[in-house]
Amino acid sequence: MIITTPAENTLKATELQGHVILITGAGDGIGRAVALACAQRGATVVLLGRTVAKLEAVYDQIVATGAPEPAIYPMNLQGASATDYAQLANTLEGHFGCLHGLVNNAANLPYLSRLKDYEPDDWLHTLQVNLNAPFLLTQACLPLLQAAPAASVIFTGDNTLADQPAFGGAYAISKRSLQHLMTLWAHELARTTVRVNLMDPGPTQTRLRKTIFPGEANTTLATPAQLAPGYVWLLGPQSNQVHGQVVQPALN
Repeated sequence: MIITTPAENTLKATELQGHVILITGAGDGIGRAVALACAQRGATVVLLGRTVAKLEAVYDQIVATGAPEPAIYPMNLQGASATDYAQLANTLEGHFGCLHGLVNNAANLPYLSRLKDYEPDDWLHTLQVNLNAPFLLTQACLPLLQAAPAASVIFTGDNTLADQPAFGGAYAISKRSLQHLMTLWAHELARTTVRVNLMDPGPTQTRLRKTIFPGEANTTLATPAQLAPGYVWLLGPQSNQVHGQVVQPALN
């Protein structure tokens, strides 16, 4: 079953008031758009990414709007260890006490290739960022999520490439596995206050997609800003009955 989010005009200006939300890949693309949208609706966002300059630019843009001051947490998911995630969780606990939302959004897509030609290091790095990192981060942050009155975890999928019959490589494998990971978390947390879902944004105007489809007329694709309200809805109280689902954003 696939759920479509409601239109943006159903969201209140204070939809996420008082919420603390951690977003990976927050310096660019969908992560950046989601961070801005969450902040505009009252959330304190924790911007996680590997490029400090990009995170600082998002930070400045949020502060300029008068939204709650965000936090920056630089981390390279490709090389992060379980200890690094534990330190992140400890830092967040010390500053905020709990998390109301976690958006696992960061992704790596080096190229499309036949499996026999795939570079082993690229395979390992892609699985590390796209699959291992969301698992380890969710696991490390689970006590913080359970400390909130209600919490929402979102994994960002990509069924467009995960479903294609060939050449998707480690990216396709990781995105298909990510959906199963979401399902496992959802079943295991069914009797808790933590909801877990997967957002499938569809083809989007991002730097990542432009890298692998350089000749695509991507102006016809959805923009990250168009997708962001769907994430806000899935993080907020209006979706409190949605759990263990694949969700697609309504495009306004």
